[in-house]
Amino acid sequence: MTRAVVVGVGAVGSRAARQLSSSGDLASLAVVDRDSARAALVAEALGSPAVARPWSTQVVREADVVVLAGPRDIRLLAEEALSEGAHVISADDGEDAARELLALDAEARERQRIVAVGAGFSPGLSCVLARHAASLFDRVEDVRVARSGTGGPVCADGRQRALRGSAPDWRRGAWVPAAGGRELCWFPEPVGGRDCVPAHLPDALLLAPAFPDASVVTARTATTWRDRVGPLSRLTRSRPEGLIGALRVEVRGMRDGRWETVVLGAVDRPAVAAGTVAGMAALWAARGRLARWGAAGLGELVDQPPGFLRALAERGVRAASFEPAGGDHGPPVGAPS
Repeated sequence: MTRAVVVGVGAVGSRAARQLSSSGDLASLAVVDRDSARAALVAEALGSPAVARPWSTQVVREADVVVLAGPRDIRLLAEEALSEGAHVISADDGEDAARELLALDAEARERQRIVAVGAGFSPGLSCVLARHAASLFDRVEDVRVARSGTGGPVCADGRQRALRGSAPDWRRGAWVPAAGGRELCWFPEPVGGRDCVPAHLPDALLLAPAFPDASVVTARTATTWRDRVGPLSRLTRSRPEGLIGALRVEVRGMRDGRWETVVLGAVDRPAVAAGTVAGMAALWAARGRLARWGAAGLGELVDQPPGFLRALAERGVRAASFEPAGGDHGPPVGAPS
């Protein structure tokens, strides 16, 4: 039976707590939030075994896995959880948070624990989709991820910060400044085509180690009217769980002697999907179903993507191919001839 703690029960954390609570394999669930009244409401809505508790060493000591779904002190909380013997699942989608948590890899390996970094919608589900698509190829050359939408007010604020710069692309064995400006990416309907740009996204940072032989790994995010309005967009209140979002994961490589492309995607409310992915990752970590100890993205940790995706589908988060897979598309850009 799993003993879990969820820290931060906003749009994403409350969904993660719900997924854990409904797993049927939970001995205890501590719900932690800066807003004690909100934590109490979530725990009451979930029912036994959920209990609202303040963060403390004792709470963590009693846990097998800690889900971090709040914006505060993520590195410090992860370090304390590791020191008390718990696995850590982070739903934070920020580049800075990803780098801080990846720096815990050596400690997590030494303690034989897992730090799942960016276990949400994107990164998270996007990483699992990339791993699943890659299994169809003899050799992977390109991995390109694009996202659209945010999970709620906190995620929306983080996205605005991400758009102020860009994380590097992985190209031919080195990190280089992100190439290009806006590019049109097609997402599953009803999202459709969106202008996408580089930003401070952690996806490539997490995916490159999962595909060490790939020549190109990139991540982009869709822009909206809010981004163009800038500070004035804050006058419009964000919805608690955001609008509909989408993922596009494009993998190119060699299969049966020819170059092919597979495009997978998903459409959902990002907060719902992110919370479901985080909850499922927590259960898999506690049950010993993830691939290795250490700090990494789900592209490295989930070595059985079909099983993970089936579990998500059973909980309403579905992904599918939305462009014809196969066909000779020619070599990816930068691929050896």
